[in-house]
Amino acid sequence: MKHITPRRNALWLAIALALCLISAVGASLVQTAGGHVAVKDLRWETSSGETLSALLFKPDTATAEDKAPAIVVSHGWWNNREMQDANYVELARRGYVVVSIDMYGHGNSEPLANADIPVNGTGMYDAVKLVADLPYVDTDRIGVTGHSNGARAANYSVVADNEAPTPLISSVLLVDNEAFYADADGAYTNIYGSRDVGLVADQYDEFFFRSYDENGVALTAPRDFVGTPNAQSFLNFGADPATAGETREAGQFYTESVDGTDARRILYTPAQTHPWGPFSKQTTSDVIAYFDATLGAPEAIDPAAQVWQWKEFFNALGLVGFGIFLVAFARALLATRAFAGLRRTELPAATPQTRTGLVWFWASMVVSALISGVTYVALSQNEAIGSLAFNSVPSLFPQGAVFFIALWAAINGGAALLIMAVSWFAIGRKSGLDLRAGGMLPGWKKFFQAILLGLVVVVAAFGIVAVVDYFFTTDFRIWVLAVKWFTPDKIPLALLVLPFFLLYFFANSLAVNVFNRFTLGGREWINTAVLALFNALAPIVLVVVQYTTFFTSGELVPGFGGIYSIWLFPVIVILAVAAVVSRKLYRATGNPYLGGFIMAATVSLVSVTNTLTVTG
Repeated sequence: MKHITPRRNALWLAIALALCLISAVGASLVQTAGGHVAVKDLRWETSSGETLSALLFKPDTATAEDKAPAIVVSHGWWNNREMQDANYVELARRGYVVVSIDMYGHGNSEPLANADIPVNGTGMYDAVKLVADLPYVDTDRIGVTGHSNGARAANYSVVADNEAPTPLISSVLLVDNEAFYADADGAYTNIYGSRDVGLVADQYDEFFFRSYDENGVALTAPRDFVGTPNAQSFLNFGADPATAGETREAGQFYTESVDGTDARRILYTPAQTHPWGPFSKQTTSDVIAYFDATLGAPEAIDPAAQVWQWKEFFNALGLVGFGIFLVAFARALLATRAFAGLRRTELPAATPQTRTGLVWFWASMVVSALISGVTYVALSQNEAIGSLAFNSVPSLFPQGAVFFIALWAAINGGAALLIMAVSWFAIGRKSGLDLRAGGMLPGWKKFFQAILLGLVVVVAAFGIVAVVDYFFTTDFRIWVLAVKWFTPDKIPLALLVLPFFLLYFFANSLAVNVFNRFTLGGREWINTAVLALFNALAPIVLVVVQYTTFFTSGELVPGFGGIYSIWLFPVIVILAVAAVVSRKLYRATGNPYLGGFIMAATVSLVSVTNTLTVTG
């Protein structure tokens, strides 16, 4: 077999580090507008008695003598402040002061109790109060916007602002969540008063913008939202649409005098899905155009002239570099005295499978994919598991979404072990499969040596993330897949789910490298590619079926909620990468547990740092 030479591996290690550095510098240059926007990482004790984390973006044009409008932006549930990067990059370079928060319970903010969700806008209104105290902010021009439950936070902030002695919020943009249309008695109302308010209602939103009959049956799909009474009441400033006398349209500002002030309403209806919002040029254009109209941009730049995509590009480069580093650094450490015993110079060459072996291979791949898909859907339909996933009942796992994915992973790990056992007894022994030579039984010394090497690699990889965060205030990500730095409280949370992920990634690495390593079409890489595809096949199929149904009918697959599909987006990438990482490290060591541990530890940390933490 062909080995990666130390010199060639050193080149890959250099490439990984170079990509991480280019990523950090490039992303920083974009989000600072080439040095014209100062970025500050904030954590402070708010008036709610909670610790709030946020990023502050201050353009150099914002001064005490020339005050700038300010906007507080927020991510949605199970995300963090960096998910608003399209908004804060574009708004800050146009001269707005921007604060992007980690809502309570998210990112580096303090964990959240369910009962405290509405408190001061889940942290957003606490950020508004901070912004209002900044000497370079025009307190007559403060706006709030959020995506999904970040929009709910904006609604809660309006409620808090209505009760404040001196209201602070003058403009509100709700992205991908409902406005407040009615009061407690069901009568149409305008809680927003004389504030300007915009609403982004996606035509293919998985969660919102439907109308229902008295039995809870959906009458209209999200793409028909503009014609519903809720939308018409919103555009008519809380009037009952039955008596408003005018049918209003999307994409147009409507003005009405409220308490002696001209207030504006507008509805945007882009043809996109709910999670697309924070990663959409169209929605970003709508956000810019809305605040330009309601707050006034200090620097007029066409809303369509956007550069945030370059930040995403550089962030993605870092993500690639991070992945390469996991493999290259592990291989480099094999040259050290501490880990030289893991280096394998004579790994048996991969050879073609027999006809019987190929039948078992393809059959096991199909069965594994079926089990993966069926168990995922079954877990999503289980009421008890759903209660834990959404933290609606107290449990040992304060991050319900991570627990759900970890439990599903462990179930599939157990299924993989069972399939391998059947395969071993059916054909493995007869075909001469040597489990010890293949690395499944390496001995305790090499097993724990592999775990120690994996731990060193993961610590070093996240050390790079820490350096990038400290010096450049950025991280490595692409859309919903993010590797970011974290506060120490995330470590015990990662250890809590690590055993679940270890079961899966150990079993997966054994399947990929001990039981299914051979050539296809005369090439081992084809075998690796097939295994990577089948690792991710069930999530791919579930997502394709869900969204094909949604786009054609306007509704989701009955009984399979939208959030469970969305949670699969990063999983698809992670599972495919897992096969490649474990295969490359196995070729260098003959030890399947090294790659399994590195993937399990990395996924555990990535998962717990990009979700919601609920206490009580």
